Amino acid sequence: MRWDVSIMLEVWRQALESKNFKLSRSETEYLECKFSDERYEEEVEASIETQVIPKRYSFKYLESIIQGNREIDEDVTQHIRADWMRWRLASGVLCDKNVPLRLKGKFYMVVVRPVMLYGAECWLVKKFHVQKMSITEMRMLR
Repeated sequence: MRWDVSIMLEVWRQALESKNFKLSRSETEYLECKFSDERYEEEVEASIETQVIPKRYSFKYLESIIQGNREIDEDVTQHIRADWMRWRLASGVLCDKNVPLRLKGKFYMVVVRPVMLYGAECWLVKKFHVQKMSITEMRMLR
């Protein structure tokens, strides 16, 4: 069974307004997730009353990028970017010659690496993603 997005949005809007919340029609967007390989000919158009709601193909939520096509490419890239930012912030400690190598390793494992791996336990990774993250880590360690 296919849910009509417009009907569900209207129910959601009414529930929010009954609790004195207001749904911003100009900032509302939706993402259609393809959880099955079933194909539909018509494109789903969502609307609240007369306002057409734009469709997104990905969005950022809790530092992760969710894509409607079941892929994680954008999310892996986002985590690698965040990991480089954390590495740059920590490079003062990691590149200091007065800090022992063992302490640098522990610092890297506690501060830098978790940024790239946050949320990775939910990913359906491919060899390409693992290779991309391994390359990033080796560049940082060099």
